[in-house]
Amino acid sequence: MNLANLRREYMRAGLDEKDAAAEPFAQFTDWFDQALDSGLHLPNALTLATADAQGIPSARAVLLKGYGPEGFVFYTNYESRKGRDLDVNPHACLLFSWEELERQIRIEGSVEKVSAAESDAYFASRPLGSRLGAWASPQSETVADRSALEARFAEAQRRFGDVVPRPPHWGGYRLVPVAIEFWQGRENRLHDRLLYSREDSGRWSIKRLAP
Repeated sequence: MNLANLRREYMRAGLDEKDAAAEPFAQFTDWFDQALDSGLHLPNALTLATADAQGIPSARAVLLKGYGPEGFVFYTNYESRKGRDLDVNPHACLLFSWEELERQIRIEGSVEKVSAAESDAYFASRPLGSRLGAWASPQSETVADRSALEARFAEAQRRFGDVVPRPPHWGGYRLVPVAIEFWQGRENRLHDRLLYSREDSGRWSIKRLAP
């Protein structure tokens, strides 16, 4: 297989300034609702990119669990690599890639922890196994083998039963955006890219970027 020949033409839709929402959260809602309606598998899956104090980047897939004008929310172990990155460099980028719709959304901004009450409420809504897993997994740390991890899970089951509190090292982050780019694939690689940027006044400006 010649990887250089793996390509496709983008023909589904366009994105014009006159059709775009005045602010990015309305535009995001419109596209996200279309992703939901299209039957995509996990349309709330996104790539989270962070960097440590030395600027060394890392990226991983997480799930969006809430959004609005105040920002975009995801949950994780605060002691994981992403959590350690965000402790020293509280800036990140989110990327939604919906290939079936020939669309991407890139979101840049600062990151802050959500309130303990918000984390508690979401944690309580998770399946029992996921709540136990949050206690069992020392995320991003080395473990001896699979059986060691399963032993930690069994210990959490013995300790908590069906009433599992939120671990103090687990909770939510909110990315507060300063820039949101909407990308729509177009024919001949002349893709549509509309960038919303937050101005000092708090208003959003819209610019078209070259593909």
